[in-house]
Formats: sequence, C-alpha cells, structure tokens
Amino acid sequence: MESFLQDLKQSLRLFRLNPAFTASAIAALALGIGLNTAIFSLVNTVLLKPSPFPDAENIVLFQTKYPLPQGADEGTSPAKFAHYAQQNSITVDVAAFRTGAINLTGGELPEQLRSSQVSSAYFRLFGAPIILGRAFSNQEDLPNGGEVALISEALWIRRFASDPQITSKSIELGGKPHAVIGVIGSSFDFRDFGASPDVWTPFQLDPNSSDQGHYFRSAGRLRPGIALEQAKVRMNISAGEFRQKFPNFGKDQSFTVESLRVALVSDVRRGLLVLIAAVGMVLLIACANVANLLLARSIARKREIAIRCAIGAGRGRVIRQLLTESMLLALAGSVLGVILGIVGIRALLSVNTAGLPRVGVDGVLVTLDWRVLAFTAGITILTSLIFGLFPALQASNSELSATLKESSSRSGSGRGQNLSRSLLVISEIALAVVLLTGAALLIRTSLALSSVKPGFDGENILTMRMSLAGQRYLKSAAVDQLVTDGVQRIRAIPGVLTASATCCLPLEGSYGLPFLVIGRPLENGPFHGLGGWKTISPGYFDVFKIPVVRGRALNDRDNAAGAPVVIINEAMAKKFWPKGDPLNDRIWIGKGLMSELAAETPRQIIGVVGDVRDNELDQDPQPSMYVPNAQVPDALNALNIRLTPIAWVVRTRGEPLAISGPVREQLRQASGLPVSDIRSMTQVISRSTSRHRFNMLLMTVLAGAALLLAAIGVYGLMAYSVQQRTQEIGIRMALGAEKADIRKMVVFQGMRFAFIGVLVGEAAALGLSKLIATMLYGVEARDPFVFLLVPLLLFVTAVIAVWFPARKATQVDPINALRME
Repeated sequence: MESFLQDLKQSLRLFRLNPAFTASAIAALALGIGLNTAIFSLVNTVLLKPSPFPDAENIVLFQTKYPLPQGADEGTSPAKFAHYAQQNSITVDVAAFRTGAINLTGGELPEQLRSSQVSSAYFRLFGAPIILGRAFSNQEDLPNGGEVALISEALWIRRFASDPQITSKSIELGGKPHAVIGVIGSSFDFRDFGASPDVWTPFQLDPNSSDQGHYFRSAGRLRPGIALEQAKVRMNISAGEFRQKFPNFGKDQSFTVESLRVALVSDVRRGLLVLIAAVGMVLLIACANVANLLLARSIARKREIAIRCAIGAGRGRVIRQLLTESMLLALAGSVLGVILGIVGIRALLSVNTAGLPRVGVDGVLVTLDWRVLAFTAGITILTSLIFGLFPALQASNSELSATLKESSSRSGSGRGQNLSRSLLVISEIALAVVLLTGAALLIRTSLALSSVKPGFDGENILTMRMSLAGQRYLKSAAVDQLVTDGVQRIRAIPGVLTASATCCLPLEGSYGLPFLVIGRPLENGPFHGLGGWKTISPGYFDVFKIPVVRGRALNDRDNAAGAPVVIINEAMAKKFWPKGDPLNDRIWIGKGLMSELAAETPRQIIGVVGDVRDNELDQDPQPSMYVPNAQVPDALNALNIRLTPIAWVVRTRGEPLAISGPVREQLRQASGLPVSDIRSMTQVISRSTSRHRFNMLLMTVLAGAALLLAAIGVYGLMAYSVQQRTQEIGIRMALGAEKADIRKMVVFQGMRFAFIGVLVGEAAALGLSKLIATMLYGVEARDPFVFLLVPLLLFVTAVIAVWFPARKATQVDPINALRME
C-alpha cells in the first residue's frame, strides 16, 4: 500500500508538470468513454434491463407467423385468443390487452384518459399491485359481465382525493357509469408497452367467437419445465387444430411465441448493436491516441526510468508505476466521460427518442444504474491496460547502460517504437474510415427520405384526436352527425380553408381487411386480396390535397341513405385491375371475417385517388380503401371508436397550431368532449423519420469524433517525427535541400500512413456495410459514391494534419540543428 501511494503521488506530480499531455490524454479518453457510456445507457435501458414484471423471463407474446417478408405479427383476434387460452399445457395466465383512450365524463370538465382493455388474467400475469379493492372476476370478463373498472393510484389521488370509499362508487367513462372495483398502485410499471394506463376495463371477449379481426395483443407465462423452443414447436403444431376449426386460416400461416423482451425490441435490436460496435471503435481510436502519447512520453523518460532501475527498481516496479499513471488517466477520463455521456444522451433523447421502446417520455427511463457504472468501470480498467501496458513494457525494456550514456536530447526511439506508433495511427485511420462510411450511408438515407413524396401535402394541416368511446356514439349516424357539425363549426373559424375527419392519419397506419371482387372467380383462398381500410368524411382528400385520378371523391350524398361506396388508391387499382376499369366493379370488404362486418354489403368503387404512404416514408404505398364514415355498419363503428380516437384534420392558411385553441373550443361545443394529441402534420411526418434521423445523428457524431481523433493521431505522429529528425533535416538543408523538398518529404511520409489506413478501412467497410443494410433506404450498402467520398475526406483531413508539422520542418535553422547534441 505504501508503494501504491508513492506511485499515486508520483503520477499526480508528473501530470501537474505536464499539463498539455495530461489534458490531451484525458480529453481523448473522456470523449471515447463518454460516447460509450451514452450509447451503453441506451442499450442497457432498451435491451438489457429486465421487464418490471414478476418472472418476466417466462412471459411470452403470442404471434402469427406469415411468409416472408411479413414475418411474425403480434396482432390477435378473439378467435385466436380463445385458441391460445386453450393451450394450457404450454402456458398459463393467458391475457388479452390493448391500450387506447376513453373520456372521464360526468364532471365539470371531461378528461381524456389513457385506458386499457384487459382480460381477467392480465393482473396475475403482469403482477399489477391492487392496493384497494380487487381485480376482475372471470364472470365480469365475459360478454354482458357488467360495467366495472379499476383506476390507477395517480388518478385516484388527483381526481378523487384518495377517497377510501372509491370502491363503493361509480365513475362515468364514455358517458356510461362504471363501478370502480379496485385501485392499482403506482409501482405498477407498464411503460414497456407505452404510457401507463389511467383506467382498466374488462375485455369481455366471447370464448366461442369466430371473429378474426386483429386489434389487440395477447401474452402468457410458460409453464414450469417448458422451454421457449419447446413452446414454439407446440404452438406451431397447434396451428393445425385451429385450421380445422377455421379453414380460412392460411396454409402458409402458423403460430409461435416469443419472449416478451425480445419481441418488444426486435425492430431496434440490430440498429443498437451496430451503434455499440461503432462507439467501441471510437474508444479504440481514443486508446490508440493515448497509447501514442504515452509512447512519445516514454521516450523522453528513458533516462528517468533507467536511473530508477539503476538504484534498485525492478522491471515489475517500473511497469506498476507506469500502469498506475495509465489508470489515473483512465479514471479521470471515465469520470468526465460519464458526466458527458449521461448529459449528452438525455439531451439527445429529449429532442428525439426515435420511437425507441422502453425509454419513456423524452428518454426519462434512461438512467445511470449499476450496469452502466459496472460497464464504465470495466472499460476504464480495459482502456488503461490497452493504452498503458504496451508503452509500459516498451519503456521498461530499454538497455540500462546505453540509456544512461545518452544525453536527454539524444535519447530517441528505436525502430520498434516507431513502427508501433505508425501502426497505431494506421489503425485509427482505418477505424475512422469504417465509421465515416456508415455515417455517410445513413446521411444519404436521410437525404433520400427527405426527397420522398408522401403522396399528400402536409403543410399547414392541424391534427387532433378525440375519443368517442361510449354509448353515445355506438351508431354510425351519431358519429356522422358529430363530424358534420364539427366540420361546419371548424370551417367557420377565420384562417381555416377546409376540414374533415378520419380514423387514421397518413404515416400512422390503417386497418387491414380482405376483400372480394364481385363477379370475379376465386383462384387462391377465400378473398381476392388485402388492403388498408380507413374511414373518412367528405373533404378528406381536399385537406391533404390528394389527387382524384379517376371518378370522384366523397360528397354529402354518400351517407347512410345512399348506395354503399368505396374509393381505392392507384396501388390497389394497378395490382388488382391491371387491365380493367375498377370503376365498373363492386367489392365486398371482409365478408364473413368477423361479426362486426356481418352487415357489410358490396360497395361500388366510385373513384381512384393518388397513392399515400400510410405507414412509413421508407415503405412503398400499399393497396388502400377509403369508406365514408356515415356508411360504416353500426357494429363495426362501435369497434372502431373503441379502438381508435377519431382524428380531426384541418387545412389552414397559416401556422396550423396557432388556431388550435379556437378549433378545440368549437369541437368541445359540438361534442362536449376533450381533444388530445394536438400536432401539425409536419410533426407527424417528422416523427415517421425520427429513427432514421436518430441513427444518422449518432453515427455522424461518432464518425466526427473518430475523424478528429485520427487527425490528432496523424498530427502527433508527424510532429514527433519532425522533432526526432531535426538534425537530419538540418543536415539536408545545409547540403542544399530546398524548403519545398523538406515539406514534400514530411507530407509524403504522413500521407503514406493515411493511404495504408484508408486501404485497410475501405476493405473493412466493404465487409461490414451489410450490417447496416436494414437501416438504409434509397442507397446501396456498397454505394460507390460513399466509398469514393470517404477516402477523399480522409485524405484531405490527413493533408491538413500533416501540413502543420511539414511547415514546422521547413522552419528548422540548420546551424542550430547541427549544434544539437
């Protein structure tokens, strides 16, 4: 311990005497460790933290497997849920659940709450702590089981002043009284699936239902002794039983299960692993930089180390001293890096969470926990060994007598040390090439997405949601009357050009339903095709400036009394009427699929409109069907309003959010209901590309850091080389060498390292580019432009980094250089 304390004091004294070296080393390490801490904090929250449910590792989500490229889907229908619940040899506590919104009415001001419809096993499966009252009974979870609800502790405190008698009272949800039977404690964390609900109501699914509409998810817990792979095999076998009961279930479809954590992060896992690999490269570059600094510094300390050995210090003692210095540098860099990393990632997530699961609102769930601290401690030790051990071994291995005979000014480095420093710089450049290539590909992806035409004009459009769940709007006529009244009121507001209403906004998805073309023979399966389905009111296409290519748009005569009609998009027309005219045909949507569609009848196709990207900007438009909300069957309307709050869309003359207040007030007067999720359509568009922009931003930051560190490495190597060759340069100039010759010599030496590093980096980038192929859009993983631009950028950077040492070399005074010892 006494020797260790001496090493600490000696290290601190040396750092104080060499502030430039100390600051450079700590800054490089802080950058590398800080970026690693930031990215690992994100990866820890999304991929590594266990779900906050009891025995979470055994909770699985049920999925339907489809042929590629669709893959697996977590959507569940009532018929499939009943089948899953019967697989009690595989799972227990099988629960159905979905989130939505519902209005708390009956008070002075209605309030829109986050709601969740769940089956009775939900509370056992996810371990919801009921601090007052009870959960749903099995009877209450059956059709006509009664109107009951559980509320969150936060809502209980905020709206009901923690009333201990709340379980003997009722609250009005969606205009209908619900008996409050329990309160769920605030410790219940359901944020893995989004924001935690305020209220829970029973699903009340019919166990004998034949409905095949997919509008919720289902999960269960593996029975003890049943491994995940076993469960997958058995679920796949059970698909045959389901097909016997429901022949419409495709022969190329099957069932499976996936662990909860894997299922929740399946679409972001690869991207995060790519980021963790990229940030690891930055750390290696930082370590190479510090190792180069230590190698250069060890040359200046050769005599000091030789004297230590001469007075009795063994090689192990010297190595320990040098490693102590390395550890102190790594520790200082890690402390500063942790602060920078946590602050940086929280600042980034407050701007753009990229739709990442499990991070919470503005990234609030990304915290500093023991895993992050252990990771930081681990990389602190690892980096200190990486950049400290080799220089320490080199410094302690010098020949004692020869070193003592040298003066301090003549102590130079051997060929091995020069080669080591050169290899370190070459590796820095190679890693920087790999990172810059990845960043350039993602930047090109972002540019490609920004040039994609979504199929609508999103400028000056205001959007807001309103939950219509409840008795009042169960029938389509009531919804149609509300929409008609609301649109008339909105259009009267100064600054409003037109308005409409829909179930689903562009870029935020739509329902999928199969259809039959009346009079066309079936060839494969019970339907002719599948398309997106959304309800709209007249004026929808005017709001978004979606062109009507053929036929006509909806008008006020397309109501409940009019003939059933539908409008399709160009993608559907081209796919299913490649040579015919769809305006001559009728289609029957979802015939026999679910009870809510029992009243659906064939619809005449009255128009073809331009394609709109309904999901993501990087996904091509799919077949779509637009149905007037006035003609939706009442049973389907009841399901629709329960699943999705209606979206009001308003085209304005100026800034759309500026008139959100008057629009909200007019809708409140028309319905008495609150609105939520007030956004401009440009915000909706921005959100749809947020993950691509998030990946691009992070990779650009990492690549920029790598480029900076690589430039510093090249500069440091060449600056040291010039200093080491001062006498040689003086002799060359004394013999008649021109300054331009000296400059070319130094630049050529530096660019040789850059050229080798770029070649190695290009080869590595070609091999690794496939890893980010799934993150790209509109650009090939081996895009020639990127693979030409990145080397050019590295060469320009290297020239700049080499130029300053080269310029300094031309300023050497031959007389002073020749007088050096």
